[in-house]
Amino acid sequence: MEKTTFNHRSVLLHETIALLDIKGGGLYVDCTTGGGGHSAAIAAKLAEYGGAKGKLICFDRDASAITAAKSRLSQYKNIEFINANFADMAEYDICGADGVVMDLGVSSHQLDTAERGFSFHEDAPLDMRMNAEDALSAYNIVNEYSQEDLTRILFEYGEEKHARAIARGIIRRRELSPVTTTGELAEVIRTNVPLSYRNAKNPCRKAFQAIRMEVNDELPSLERGLQAAFAALKSGGRFAVITFHSLEDRLVKRTFAGFAQGCDCPRELPLCVCGKRPKAAHVTRKPVEPGEGELADNRRARSAKLRAVEKLP
Repeated sequence: MEKTTFNHRSVLLHETIALLDIKGGGLYVDCTTGGGGHSAAIAAKLAEYGGAKGKLICFDRDASAITAAKSRLSQYKNIEFINANFADMAEYDICGADGVVMDLGVSSHQLDTAERGFSFHEDAPLDMRMNAEDALSAYNIVNEYSQEDLTRILFEYGEEKHARAIARGIIRRRELSPVTTTGELAEVIRTNVPLSYRNAKNPCRKAFQAIRMEVNDELPSLERGLQAAFAALKSGGRFAVITFHSLEDRLVKRTFAGFAQGCDCPRELPLCVCGKRPKAAHVTRKPVEPGEGELADNRRARSAKLRAVEKLP
């Protein structure tokens, strides 16, 4: 049975709240509420302003996260909870936001709840769905995708150099019987990579990441969500995003650079003729990373990067 508590330690919490520059009476959106860490910090800041009527909107595609966040934030007023993918934010007509935050990736709760099937450390049914109502699960991918498609997602989403060998191993294994658990999948992965690779690092990490990202449509969702979240900001509003692996960070970096780009006329022209102006200014020129204290206290923070922009008039 799934745990009733939603334990998750928010990474770069203080740095994120500082970059959001929270104002009394403002409207803020937490796109990935999870256990409510960033949401609670935002709500507490808004409450400090007393009579100011600030509002917080909390998104999460995981219904258990929404339930936990409602309990954790019950002492605060003016909070709206939306059980949906942040990629669909545009459907909720949110506008004039003073700040938006995204804390990407899988939560500690999801990793630590074995029956969700996110972790290769526990033997559990192949699932990996952030929204339990979604049709596609890790079982479908592992047992129904072609060798070419398996190779593609392992290489593109996991940056796995042994993608082809792992995909062939999965095909051979499922010809005998379906791969039904995380333990069975982990064993297939381990037996289809070189011994030196197995000894150097856990070979399951990248493959599990890739399958999870395919299950939850993570990169396409992020691409849509970044555009929708930026559109929801008011002038002067800030947008902060925490990433945990290179694919996410590259997409965020590229998107933020696009928001901040102005004229794109050829350099040989003496004057601008395109008329384009930047839509945003970088608040962080380089990503903010966890300090030594946070890294020592939370090993899952080691790959986190925080980037932020401010919307221009």
